[in-house]
Amino acid sequence: MNKTLSIIKPDATSRNITGAINSIIEKEGIKIIAQKRIKLSKEQASEFYKIHEDKPFFNDLIEYMTSGAVIVQVLQGDDVINKYREIMGATNPEKAKEGTIRKKFALSIQENAVHGSDSSENAGNEINFFFKENEIIT
Repeated sequence: MNKTLSIIKPDATSRNITGAINSIIEKEGIKIIAQKRIKLSKEQASEFYKIHEDKPFFNDLIEYMTSGAVIVQVLQGDDVINKYREIMGATNPEKAKEGTIRKKFALSIQENAVHGSDSSENAGNEINFFFKENEIIT
């Protein structure tokens, strides 16, 4: 069983659709094995998204991710990184496949409802960023 990080972003938490998003995740056979609702500080968001610090959208991303609550969670399942990325859909909701989270719930490319790790290495780093070992119950 593999693990990945999922973030339900501020646009989704503010619209109270976290349950609907998690319902899609769970219907696909993915388990949520850790979860918490937090509000990122600018320092936390800047550190988490450090990989994007040289990109023109970085400041807007940090403002957005600190604008409200997020749900951070650890997902577990077979090939969960690829499976969750497929369920999320394309970053641009206009290009996302029907039935995906972003097609159903994203407002824009930035306000796209969810984040998911893109590799095993990043999944491990991202999970460790938000969770202690004793907070993850398999």
